[in-house]
Amino acid sequence: MTALILNLSPTIELTDDQFFEICQNNQDLRFERSAQGEIIIMPPTGWESGNRNSRLNQRLSNWADIDGTGLVFDSSTAFILLNRATRSPDAAWVQKERITALNPDPAKFLPMAPDFVVELRSATDSLQILQRKMQEYIENGVRLGWLIDPQNQRVEIYQLGQEVKILQSPTSLSGEDILPGFILDLAQILS
Repeated sequence: MTALILNLSPTIELTDDQFFEICQNNQDLRFERSAQGEIIIMPPTGWESGNRNSRLNQRLSNWADIDGTGLVFDSSTAFILLNRATRSPDAAWVQKERITALNPDPAKFLPMAPDFVVELRSATDSLQILQRKMQEYIENGVRLGWLIDPQNQRVEIYQLGQEVKILQSPTSLSGEDILPGFILDLAQILS
C-alpha cells in the first residue's frame, strides 16, 4: 500500500487552520502536506515497522527523560515547516526552550521544525521520497536527521551544510552534539 496524493492546487489553497480541521475531521487517516499544497494520505504500516518505530521512540524517550532538555514526539505529531509543508516524522525531538519561547497552542500542529528527526523506512516506503523528505527537513531547520533503512541495512545521516553520511549495518548511532549522550542501539530496529 502506498501513499495517496491529492493535488488541490491551484484550485484550493488551504490555510494551516483549514488543513488542521481536515485532519481533525478525518482522525482515522494520517495526513501530511507538501510545500506545494498536496495532501498526502499515509497508509498504516505493517506490524514489523510499527514495532521498530515503537522501540525507536521508547529509546529516544528514555534518553530524553534523563536529559530533560527537550520533548520527544512520535509519528502522530505534525510540524509546520518554514516552507509551509506539514510533516510527521516517525520520531522527533525539540528543545523545550524553543517550544516555551514560541508558546504554541498545544492542541494544534507545532509551527516549527524539530531539532532532530528520524524516518524509519517501512516495506512500502519509497527510498527516494524519504530521501527528499530528509533534505526538506534539513533545508527547513532540522539540525540532525536519520533515515533508517532496514531493507538495505543502512542508515543515512543528514546535517545542515554536510554531505549525507551513509553507514552500512551500524549497531548504534550517536546523537552527536544535538542530542549529547544519546546512543541509539539499533538492535530490533535496523535488523
